[in-house]
Amino acid sequence: MDLFTRSWTALRTAVAETPDPDFARPSGCAGWLVRDLVCHLVIDAQDVLITLATPAVAEPTVDAVTYWHVEDRPPTGEDPLDALTVRLAAAYEDPHLLRFHLDDIGSAAGRAAELADPRARVGTRDEVLTVGDYLGAYVLEWTLHHLDLIAHLPDARTRPPEESLARSRALLERIAGAAFPTSFTDRDALLVGTGRSAPTEAQRAELRDAAVRFPLVLG
Repeated sequence: MDLFTRSWTALRTAVAETPDPDFARPSGCAGWLVRDLVCHLVIDAQDVLITLATPAVAEPTVDAVTYWHVEDRPPTGEDPLDALTVRLAAAYEDPHLLRFHLDDIGSAAGRAAELADPRARVGTRDEVLTVGDYLGAYVLEWTLHHLDLIAHLPDARTRPPEESLARSRALLERIAGAAFPTSFTDRDALLVGTGRSAPTEAQRAELRDAAVRFPLVLG
Protein backbone atom coordinates (compact mmCIF):
# COMPACT_ATOMS: atom_id res chain seq x y z
CA MET A 1 0.00 0.00 0.00
CA ASP A 2 2.81 2.39 0.93
CA LEU A 3 4.76 1.62 -2.26
CA PHE A 4 1.67 2.31 -4.36
CA THR A 5 1.48 5.80 -2.87
CA ARG A 6 5.21 6.46 -3.17
CA SER A 7 5.52 5.23 -6.76
CA TRP A 8 2.36 7.05 -7.88
CA THR A 9 3.43 10.30 -6.18
CA ALA A 10 6.89 10.11 -7.76
CA LEU A 11 5.42 9.51 -11.22
CA ARG A 12 2.95 12.40 -10.95
CA THR A 13 5.74 14.65 -9.67
CA ALA A 14 7.87 13.71 -12.67
CA VAL A 15 5.01 14.62 -15.02
CA ALA A 16 4.48 17.94 -13.23
CA GLU A 17 8.17 18.75 -13.68
CA THR A 18 8.22 17.91 -17.39
CA PRO A 19 8.61 21.08 -19.51
CA ASP A 20 6.02 21.74 -22.21
CA PRO A 21 8.37 21.04 -25.18
CA ASP A 22 9.20 17.59 -23.76
CA PHE A 23 5.59 16.46 -24.15
CA ALA A 24 6.31 16.14 -27.88
CA ARG A 25 9.36 13.90 -27.31
CA PRO A 26 9.23 10.11 -27.63
CA SER A 27 8.50 8.09 -24.52
CA GLY A 28 9.74 4.63 -23.67
CA CYS A 29 6.43 3.17 -24.92
CA ALA A 30 6.99 2.30 -28.57
CA GLY A 31 5.01 4.63 -30.83
CA TRP A 32 3.90 6.94 -28.02
CA LEU A 33 5.03 10.46 -27.30
CA VAL A 34 5.31 11.69 -23.72
CA ARG A 35 1.89 13.34 -24.06
CA ASP A 36 0.36 10.00 -25.13
CA LEU A 37 1.85 8.29 -22.11
CA VAL A 38 0.55 10.99 -19.76
CA CYS A 39 -2.91 10.65 -21.30
CA HIS A 40 -2.68 6.90 -20.66
CA LEU A 41 -1.89 7.67 -17.02
CA VAL A 42 -5.11 9.69 -16.80
CA ILE A 43 -6.98 6.61 -18.01
CA ASP A 44 -5.07 4.43 -15.54
CA ALA A 45 -6.06 6.76 -12.70
CA GLN A 46 -9.69 6.48 -13.78
CA ASP A 47 -9.35 2.69 -13.74
CA VAL A 48 -7.99 2.80 -10.18
CA LEU A 49 -10.94 4.92 -9.02
CA ILE A 50 -13.46 2.67 -10.79
CA THR A 51 -11.92 -0.52 -9.41
CA LEU A 52 -11.72 0.75 -5.83
CA ALA A 53 -15.41 1.67 -6.13
CA THR A 54 -16.33 -1.81 -7.41
CA PRO A 55 -16.57 -4.09 -4.35
CA ALA A 56 -16.76 -7.85 -4.83
CA VAL A 57 -17.88 -10.64 -2.51
CA ALA A 58 -16.57 -13.61 -4.48
CA GLU A 59 -13.30 -15.30 -3.64
CA PRO A 60 -10.22 -13.76 -5.34
CA THR A 61 -9.45 -15.22 -8.74
CA VAL A 62 -6.08 -13.50 -9.21
CA ASP A 63 -3.38 -11.86 -7.12
CA ALA A 64 -0.69 -9.23 -7.82
CA VAL A 65 1.21 -11.72 -10.01
CA THR A 66 -1.56 -13.47 -11.92
CA TYR A 67 -3.32 -10.13 -12.49
CA TRP A 68 -0.81 -9.66 -15.29
CA HIS A 69 -1.21 -11.42 -18.63
CA VAL A 70 1.87 -12.27 -20.66
CA GLU A 71 1.06 -11.48 -24.28
CA ASP A 72 2.44 -13.25 -27.35
CA ARG A 73 3.61 -10.07 -29.05
CA PRO A 74 4.14 -6.39 -28.27
CA PRO A 75 1.34 -3.89 -28.97
CA THR A 76 1.10 -2.69 -32.56
CA GLY A 77 -0.84 0.51 -31.88
CA GLU A 78 -3.85 -0.92 -33.70
CA ASP A 79 -5.77 -1.62 -30.49
CA PRO A 80 -8.78 0.76 -30.43
CA LEU A 81 -7.96 2.04 -26.92
CA ASP A 82 -4.33 2.69 -27.86
CA ALA A 83 -5.46 4.62 -30.94
CA LEU A 84 -8.00 6.57 -28.88
CA THR A 85 -5.30 7.49 -26.35
CA VAL A 86 -3.16 9.08 -29.06
CA ARG A 87 -6.07 11.06 -30.48
CA LEU A 88 -7.21 12.16 -27.03
CA ALA A 89 -3.69 13.27 -26.06
CA ALA A 90 -3.46 15.40 -29.20
CA ALA A 91 -6.83 16.98 -28.43
CA TYR A 92 -5.48 18.47 -25.19
CA GLU A 93 -3.12 20.67 -27.27
CA ASP A 94 -1.82 22.58 -24.23
CA PRO A 95 0.38 20.37 -21.99
CA HIS A 96 -0.83 22.39 -19.00
CA LEU A 97 -4.34 20.97 -19.46
CA LEU A 98 -3.02 17.43 -19.57
CA ARG A 99 -0.90 18.02 -16.46
CA PHE A 100 -3.88 19.53 -14.66
CA HIS A 101 -6.18 16.62 -15.54
CA LEU A 102 -3.62 14.06 -14.35
CA ASP A 103 -3.03 15.97 -11.12
CA ASP A 104 -6.77 16.29 -10.50
CA ILE A 105 -7.83 12.70 -11.11
CA GLY A 106 -4.47 11.27 -10.06
CA SER A 107 -4.69 12.92 -6.65
CA ALA A 108 -8.19 11.50 -6.21
CA ALA A 109 -6.97 8.02 -7.12
CA GLY A 110 -4.13 8.38 -4.63
CA ARG A 111 -6.48 9.43 -1.84
CA ALA A 112 -8.88 6.57 -2.62
CA ALA A 113 -6.00 4.10 -2.40
CA GLU A 114 -4.88 5.45 0.97
CA LEU A 115 -8.42 5.14 2.36
CA ALA A 116 -9.06 1.64 1.00
CA ASP A 117 -9.01 -1.50 3.15
CA PRO A 118 -6.23 -3.72 1.74
CA ARG A 119 -8.21 -6.83 2.75
CA ALA A 120 -11.33 -5.78 0.83
CA ARG A 121 -12.10 -7.41 -2.50
CA VAL A 122 -12.67 -5.57 -5.73
CA GLY A 123 -13.58 -6.53 -9.26
CA THR A 124 -11.80 -5.53 -12.47
CA ARG A 125 -11.30 -7.08 -15.91
CA ASP A 126 -13.78 -9.83 -14.97
CA GLU A 127 -11.50 -10.87 -12.10
CA VAL A 128 -11.63 -10.51 -8.32
CA LEU A 129 -8.65 -9.66 -6.11
CA THR A 130 -7.90 -7.95 -2.84
CA VAL A 131 -7.25 -4.22 -2.77
CA GLY A 132 -3.75 -4.95 -1.48
CA ASP A 133 -2.96 -7.18 -4.46
CA TYR A 134 -4.54 -4.73 -6.90
CA LEU A 135 -2.50 -1.80 -5.64
CA GLY A 136 0.58 -4.02 -5.44
CA ALA A 137 0.20 -4.87 -9.13
CA TYR A 138 0.02 -1.17 -9.91
CA VAL A 139 3.42 -0.54 -8.34
CA LEU A 140 4.82 -2.35 -11.38
CA GLU A 141 2.59 -0.29 -13.69
CA TRP A 142 3.66 3.03 -12.19
CA THR A 143 7.34 2.07 -12.07
CA LEU A 144 7.50 0.90 -15.68
CA HIS A 145 5.67 4.00 -16.88
CA HIS A 146 7.95 6.25 -14.84
CA LEU A 147 10.87 4.69 -16.69
CA ASP A 148 8.94 5.20 -19.94
CA LEU A 149 8.32 8.85 -19.11
CA ILE A 150 11.99 9.72 -18.55
CA ALA A 151 13.44 7.37 -21.17
CA HIS A 152 14.39 10.28 -23.46
CA LEU A 153 14.40 13.06 -20.87
CA PRO A 154 17.97 13.14 -19.51
CA ASP A 155 17.26 16.22 -17.39
CA ALA A 156 14.33 14.65 -15.52
CA ARG A 157 14.81 15.26 -11.80
CA THR A 158 12.41 12.79 -10.20
CA ARG A 159 13.26 9.12 -10.65
CA PRO A 160 11.33 6.02 -9.55
CA PRO A 161 11.92 5.21 -5.86
CA GLU A 162 14.56 2.53 -5.35
CA GLU A 163 12.10 0.47 -3.31
CA SER A 164 9.60 0.56 -6.19
CA LEU A 165 12.25 -0.61 -8.64
CA ALA A 166 13.20 -3.49 -6.35
CA ARG A 167 9.57 -4.47 -5.71
CA SER A 168 8.76 -4.30 -9.42
CA ARG A 169 11.75 -6.45 -10.31
CA ALA A 170 10.69 -9.05 -7.75
CA LEU A 171 7.15 -9.05 -9.15
CA LEU A 172 8.41 -9.36 -12.72
CA GLU A 173 10.58 -12.31 -11.69
CA ARG A 174 7.55 -14.00 -10.16
CA ILE A 175 5.62 -13.41 -13.39
CA ALA A 176 8.53 -14.84 -15.39
CA GLY A 177 8.94 -17.77 -13.04
CA ALA A 178 12.69 -17.17 -12.88
CA ALA A 179 15.14 -14.67 -11.44
CA PHE A 180 17.09 -12.25 -13.58
CA PRO A 181 20.89 -12.47 -13.28
CA THR A 182 22.26 -10.71 -10.21
CA SER A 183 24.48 -8.59 -12.48
CA PHE A 184 21.34 -6.84 -13.75
CA THR A 185 20.38 -3.67 -11.90
CA ASP A 186 16.69 -3.42 -11.02
CA ARG A 187 16.29 -0.84 -13.78
CA ASP A 188 17.99 -3.09 -16.35
CA ALA A 189 15.90 -6.08 -15.30
CA LEU A 190 12.71 -4.08 -15.84
CA LEU A 191 13.72 -2.46 -19.12
CA VAL A 192 15.34 -5.50 -20.70
CA GLY A 193 12.88 -7.93 -19.16
CA THR A 194 9.88 -6.14 -20.71
CA GLY A 195 11.55 -5.48 -24.04
CA ARG A 196 11.91 -1.75 -23.50
CA SER A 197 15.68 -1.95 -23.97
CA ALA A 198 17.78 -4.34 -26.01
CA PRO A 199 20.20 -6.41 -23.92
CA THR A 200 23.92 -6.24 -24.44
CA GLU A 201 25.58 -9.39 -25.74
CA ALA A 202 26.75 -10.21 -22.23
CA GLN A 203 23.25 -9.71 -20.84
CA ARG A 204 21.76 -11.83 -23.62
CA ALA A 205 24.10 -14.68 -22.76
CA GLU A 206 23.21 -14.41 -19.08
CA LEU A 207 19.52 -14.46 -19.88
CA ARG A 208 19.98 -17.65 -21.89
CA ASP A 209 21.84 -19.23 -18.99
CA ALA A 210 19.13 -18.14 -16.57
CA ALA A 211 16.38 -19.54 -18.81
CA VAL A 212 14.31 -16.37 -18.36
CA ARG A 213 11.51 -15.98 -20.87
CA PHE A 214 12.43 -12.78 -22.67
CA PRO A 215 10.96 -10.31 -23.25
CA LEU A 216 7.79 -10.36 -21.16
CA VAL A 217 5.03 -8.38 -22.85
CA LEU A 218 2.60 -7.54 -20.06
CA GLY A 219 -1.04 -6.76 -20.55
